[in-house]
Amino acid sequence: MTEQSRNSAAVIHSHTYNIPLDNIDTDQIIPAQFLTTTEREGLGKFCFYGWRFNADGTAKENNPLHDHRPDRQQVLVTGSNFGCGSSREHAPWALLDYGIRAVISSRFADIFCNNSLKNGLIPVTAEEQVIEYLHKHPDSMVSIDIGARQLTIRDYGTFEFPLDPFSVFCLTREIDQLDFILQNEQEISAHEQRYGK
Repeated sequence: MTEQSRNSAAVIHSHTYNIPLDNIDTDQIIPAQFLTTTEREGLGKFCFYGWRFNADGTAKENNPLHDHRPDRQQVLVTGSNFGCGSSREHAPWALLDYGIRAVISSRFADIFCNNSLKNGLIPVTAEEQVIEYLHKHPDSMVSIDIGARQLTIRDYGTFEFPLDPFSVFCLTREIDQLDFILQNEQEISAHEQRYGK
């Protein structure tokens, strides 16, 4: 059984991929020229576009993602302040479509973190020593248990990370906020009829 086939909505099993840089902003994750669509699918080819390609569309030789394997490495390990810059839901959309299911960082930009949780990308906040270990041990095997709010690194340890209860509820059921509301549509309608809209 492969790591990918054992993944579920509640637990991610994957190897890691390192981009040990601080202050990776949303324009680096997906440049502004690719924000014209409201479709989530297909954005992966534009993820980190400026790092991966030259202006003429040819691949860059110094591309930091040149050996990334989306089938195996679905957890990205970065430096501090990941997702800073302008607010754009396209950033988590692009990462997910590129094959990233979770990002481990010592600090996330607040807006990016909120956008990620609403769209199914898991932001895992870890202590600096955990980040340092992962950077020194590329391609580490990790498990991210969303319900337990725990990151387990093989041969290193298990660590808790913050995640609010509502996000846990939605993420483990693969629903978003709108799905949550629609699941309670009958109760909402009954309340409106009883007390008025």
